[in-house]
Amino acid sequence: MEKYIILTIVLFFLTACREDICYDHFKNTKVAIAYEQEWERDYGMNHSANWNAETHGGEYDSLRPGLPETVSMHAFVKETGTTHLFFLDSDGGEAGLRSGKCDILLYNNDTEYVVIDDNTSVAEMTATTTTRSRSTLTPLHIGERTVSPPDVLYGAYLSDMEGSEPHQAATLTAVLRPLVYTYIIRYEFDEGLEFARLARGAIAGMAEKVRLKDGSTGSETATILFDCELQSWGILAKVTTFGVPSFPGEHYRDGSVVNPELDFKLNLEVLCANGKIQTFEQDVTVQVRKQPRGGVIVVRGLYLVDEDNQVESGFDVSIDDWGEWTDVELPDIEIG
Repeated sequence: MEKYIILTIVLFFLTACREDICYDHFKNTKVAIAYEQEWERDYGMNHSANWNAETHGGEYDSLRPGLPETVSMHAFVKETGTTHLFFLDSDGGEAGLRSGKCDILLYNNDTEYVVIDDNTSVAEMTATTTTRSRSTLTPLHIGERTVSPPDVLYGAYLSDMEGSEPHQAATLTAVLRPLVYTYIIRYEFDEGLEFARLARGAIAGMAEKVRLKDGSTGSETATILFDCELQSWGILAKVTTFGVPSFPGEHYRDGSVVNPELDFKLNLEVLCANGKIQTFEQDVTVQVRKQPRGGVIVVRGLYLVDEDNQVESGFDVSIDDWGEWTDVELPDIEIG
């Protein structure tokens, strides 16, 4: 009888275990990450098929966002109502998720100007960008915050995922999609470009925030300040944004249109050789509405002129004395 008791005990420990004494009771969940590297969404402009590398400042594929270095993973466990944070490599890694359903949000955390609002639920987390000030800029939209262009930002959301069961490692696969898009802005000059020494611009009416879950944008608007490059034909800028405000997350949803009440304005400041700044402003609403998430904006027929010989162009032109040229970055902001 004693032998049978011993054998039963041995079989119990061979076929079962206690969590508090089993060194391999829980295995980490394996997370695999892939990326969709798009810099614009095609809403009928067909830029990729009609691309001109010379006039657009490089090859189409050169604008694709690079891969991040590290990724944050927030896991909301529904049973306990708790959220756990894990840090992964760009291609994934392991996370200590236990059994039970959880909602998971992933985004890259190697950004300089992006600000994440994590004081809310995993499904409602948003990103904005830092405040940036420019003393020479007359507001294009009254009351709009002026901000830096956001860094490359990806995101993915997985709902009702299962963690690892005892002794069995679960595997999760996530495709991180871009939350930031690029506009190529071309300012084409007919005369006077030889007098330009530096240039910078601003675009008003763009989305201030993006939801990490699905890439949808809120109704808040912002003016994005950016630097430009002098070219032989004019001035070029590559501007990253969250896209237009109040836009759904589904990139190709039928019938998705830009709110007709929104308008978008473009500014250009050119520092000339005589120390004067010439400022140009124009409404680009029609172009932006056709390209709500990245694309190409073109403004033609510009002139650089002196104060005594101004020439009419498609922009409203003003000339100011050269003051402080460097923008002021204000990284510490309060998220509303």
